[in-house]
Amino acid sequence: MVAGGPLLRALISAANRSLKPSPHSFLRSFSSSSAAAAEATTTSVIDPARLRNVAVIAHVDHGKTTLMDRLLRQCGADVPHERAMDSISLERERGITIASKVTSISWKDNELNMVDTPGHADFGGEVERVVGMVEGAVLVVDAGEGPLAQTKFVLAKALKYGLRPILLLNKVDRPSVSEERCNEVESLVFDLFANLGASEVQLDFPVLYASAKEGWASSTFTKSPPEEARNMSELLDTIVRHVPSPIATLDAPFRMLVSMMERDFYLGRILTGRISSGVIRVGDRVHGLRSSDAEVQKIEEGKVVKLMKKKGMSMALVDGAGAGDIVSMAGLANPAIGHTISSAEVMDVLPTVELDPPTISMTFGVNDSPLAGKDGTHLTGGKIGERLAAEAETNLAINVIPGLSESFEVQGRGELQLGILIENMRREGFELSVSPPKVMYQTKNGQKLEPLEEVTIEINEEHIGLVMEALSHRRAEVVDMGPVPGHVGRTRLSLTCPSRGLVGYRSVFNSDTRGTGFMHRAFLTYAKYRGPLGNVRKGVLVSMGNGTIKAYSLMSLEARGTLFVTPGMETYDGMIIGEHSRETDLDVNPVRAKELSNMRAAGKDENVKLSPPRIMTLEEAIGYVASDELIEVTPKSIRLRKRYLDVNKRKTMSKKPKD
Repeated sequence: MVAGGPLLRALISAANRSLKPSPHSFLRSFSSSSAAAAEATTTSVIDPARLRNVAVIAHVDHGKTTLMDRLLRQCGADVPHERAMDSISLERERGITIASKVTSISWKDNELNMVDTPGHADFGGEVERVVGMVEGAVLVVDAGEGPLAQTKFVLAKALKYGLRPILLLNKVDRPSVSEERCNEVESLVFDLFANLGASEVQLDFPVLYASAKEGWASSTFTKSPPEEARNMSELLDTIVRHVPSPIATLDAPFRMLVSMMERDFYLGRILTGRISSGVIRVGDRVHGLRSSDAEVQKIEEGKVVKLMKKKGMSMALVDGAGAGDIVSMAGLANPAIGHTISSAEVMDVLPTVELDPPTISMTFGVNDSPLAGKDGTHLTGGKIGERLAAEAETNLAINVIPGLSESFEVQGRGELQLGILIENMRREGFELSVSPPKVMYQTKNGQKLEPLEEVTIEINEEHIGLVMEALSHRRAEVVDMGPVPGHVGRTRLSLTCPSRGLVGYRSVFNSDTRGTGFMHRAFLTYAKYRGPLGNVRKGVLVSMGNGTIKAYSLMSLEARGTLFVTPGMETYDGMIIGEHSRETDLDVNPVRAKELSNMRAAGKDENVKLSPPRIMTLEEAIGYVASDELIEVTPKSIRLRKRYLDVNKRKTMSKKPKD
């Protein structure tokens, strides 16, 4: 008892000291009390054996984000609304996931870092850069639709990094889904795994049946599980059992590869990544490294100001984190995605993620139309260049190359990805002119190669003729054709088509199928150039007057084609106001007013009745414009115009041979 007295007193005094910290405690040298504090910090570092890093991957609309909601709710997170992980305003408006997001949930003494990924192939760069952060993946497949083009795309990325996916057949509560259908989809997914070169270990994947909407998962096929099993426990248990914990050493020096980056007005640049080795604590000295021309460059040296970890729907501050964990840190201003953050003694970089090459490019320039400067606040080439450089820093799938006369060539994966960028810019107050998308060709052994896409189409039988005719003009080739299981009168087509042929086709497809068709596409490969496209668009009606558009003049122009404008809109010489009913362009005057005379017969001034115009969305405009046209984008409007506004200049340029 005597021997235990001093020890007991020391423990009590240490406890008292920790409860009443001195205001000058940071000036103290490393004493027994600060050693105890350091030990307390170490205990906050999670043992790698208790960690599981998992990505949720799937085709568009197969239920990834809804599934994430249910998992968060199951683990006690406060989920304010449906699809809570879709935090960007455009994601909520369009119902799609644009950027990958990380959060962590606790389940039975384990910490699960879950990554929600986009399903569109246009945002494939988001999937590629996060699969390196995780050891496992949940592959969500709609049990009714089965694996589609983008399922193949995201699965190929996961298998390439050696992940062992868990197959989750979602939407099994639907009436059209039977046990036979689930077995059919399971065998289709197995064939997909085998075709993508999966190893024997990867082919041995567990299968779960779920309804993310109703919030349950089961290891056996069922339409309505018992009340006590109507939860996601089965999926969470399978993740803990099946996904390996990260192989990581806490004793090694700290190293982390930056996979995501965001800006904060108060903290500056916030870098997120998976710690590959060691431990990081607030206040540690670190530096950023990058590899260039076979040598390692130090970008910046600094101190960790804040360490954060997304827990559920909120960001929690942590005092330390260890190898295998996914954390966000603030304190460095220059490192970006793909760079390595490490402790001061480390001078070697971690391997970076290989991204697929961009397939299309568009030229962004200053808006030089007669109506420029009326809506936006950011008008100059310098401002546009700064915004595009910032975008290229956070989104590795976009390349920005400065061009002539304050223009910038922006390279990306598809018109949807570039359309989202333009939409974000116009909401921020930018005015710009945008060229139509151009496909990026490659040359190999003297042969011209172009990007091909795999297209899956599901349509009613009466629309097959229209769709096949339109796609034949666009150089598509049918690979497979057959009925859709469980849907009488529906046909599924699998095709390969050049990317340039699919630019602008979605709006044509929607009108051809009266909105009843589904079309999904994903990049396949570069292949031999298939020759020029057929006739895919008619001519346009070009304004040759400046001023306000009059209803009187539009009344006589209606017979000439489809109008894109309404009376009262402003127009200028060279602006496109409609689509001509023939193959050639037609110059028209939409500002002509009715001449008033002294004599007017009663009843002659009948009310002008016009058909509703076709108002173009940004995506439709990107797909519609031809090579000699531009899109004028302002915060309040989207206009189509000719590249050369003067009619004589247009005639001269049209005689020049096209490249």
